[in-house]
Amino acid sequence: IDAMDLEFLVDDLPKLLSSMRVGAERIREIIASLRNFSRLDEAEFKTVNVHEGIDSTLMILQNRFKPQATFPGIQLVKDYGDLPLVQCYPGQLNQVFMNILTNAIDALEEHFRQAAPPPPALTIQIQTRSLDADHIAIAIQDNGPGIPAAVRDRLFDPFFTTKAIGKGTGLGMSISYRIIVEKHNGSLHCQSELGHGATFIVTIPIQQVGVEE
Repeated sequence: IDAMDLEFLVDDLPKLLSSMRVGAERIREIIASLRNFSRLDEAEFKTVNVHEGIDSTLMILQNRFKPQATFPGIQLVKDYGDLPLVQCYPGQLNQVFMNILTNAIDALEEHFRQAAPPPPALTIQIQTRSLDADHIAIAIQDNGPGIPAAVRDRLFDPFFTTKAIGKGTGLGMSISYRIIVEKHNGSLHCQSELGHGATFIVTIPIQQVGVEE
């Protein structure tokens, strides 16, 4: 008993099992989020909860929000409205959320590295609202350095990017624009001023005219 340190094992085993249970539950959540994000089994229009798609995207990106040794982390503010179920291509819509959020995180990280002094807090706010009986809007806002007008006018051009070579294809926002405008009959635009962050606003109809599930 002394050699195997039984007292320690008796005390430690429940903690170990609890950690394994938490880890297994964590893996289950991540797999569920990946499945919900990709929606590989839903290539056609489906009526879905948009908030679930946003939350799945945030789950995948969660490590990029956390503090690191040389980075203070990003505060996430969710301001969800009372949305109806929305008819959309779920996987494609989630890809738009991923592209916008990734760009916002990249901008905040770069802003923190270059600003002197560094900003006291980095935030991303996600707001959802019903605009009327037929449309919803999703706004994703950061408090980064903002986007110059000359860049803002080209944000949705194919292959346009302000990132360093090897860090961006210049296709993410162009594809996002096509998904929202051509696939969902909606709109995607950016509001930004230098020094005042950027806000990307997605507007889509609740139901697609002439489309049946």
